[in-house]
Amino acid sequence: MDKLKARWNIEHNWQIVVILIVFAVTGSTASYIGKPILAFLNITPEAFSSFGYWTIRILLLFVVYQFLLVFFGWLFGQHKFFWNFEKKMLRRIGFKRFLN
Repeated sequence: MDKLKARWNIEHNWQIVVILIVFAVTGSTASYIGKPILAFLNITPEAFSSFGYWTIRILLLFVVYQFLLVFFGWLFGQHKFFWNFEKKMLRRIGFKRFLN
């Protein structure tokens, strides 16, 4: 636990639990709302090939997940951790020029 607390730069054990809950809620929520968003945009497996549909769905879920992660992090009182986590992830995928 101490290694994880040091790596994540957190002070209390309860923060680890909250962070894991935020990851779980965010993933479930992004997956849950992905299908209605695709239906609204009229993106269905019938309209696209199976490969195209799943490619679009995964890309959409990735974007939705990023926004929800920061939102749920803020909602659960861990905004600083998740904003830093988000910046680190965006830097890794090549968006570092848009960040401080």
